[in-house]
Amino acid sequence: MRYLMTLNAPVRPPDQELYAEMGKFVEEMSKAGILIATGGLAMDGTHVSARNGKVTVVDGPFPETKETIISFALVDVGSKDEAIALSRRFFAIQGDGEGDLRQVYGPE
Repeated sequence: MRYLMTLNAPVRPPDQELYAEMGKFVEEMSKAGILIATGGLAMDGTHVSARNGKVTVVDGPFPETKETIISFALVDVGSKDEAIALSRRFFAIQGDGEGDLRQVYGPE
């Protein structure tokens, strides 16, 4: 089962300790064969919406940064409970913040 784990704008600013701890966590998931991809996302994206056949494009940065996804990890685990356990470990390193955990469907 693949899950996308996301992090919205964090409360804790990144520092060398956070990078080191997160690096160990990423390496552990990689060695276990469960990490498919991970990365940070730029704050200056483009928002695309469609309403009644009209497509609107708005360039960022976005005013509601607390709702902006700034990083992600795509993992392949055996169950939702395993994905939740990874999220708990992530936030034990990250500290305060929020994100989402969503199952990914489709071809692998």
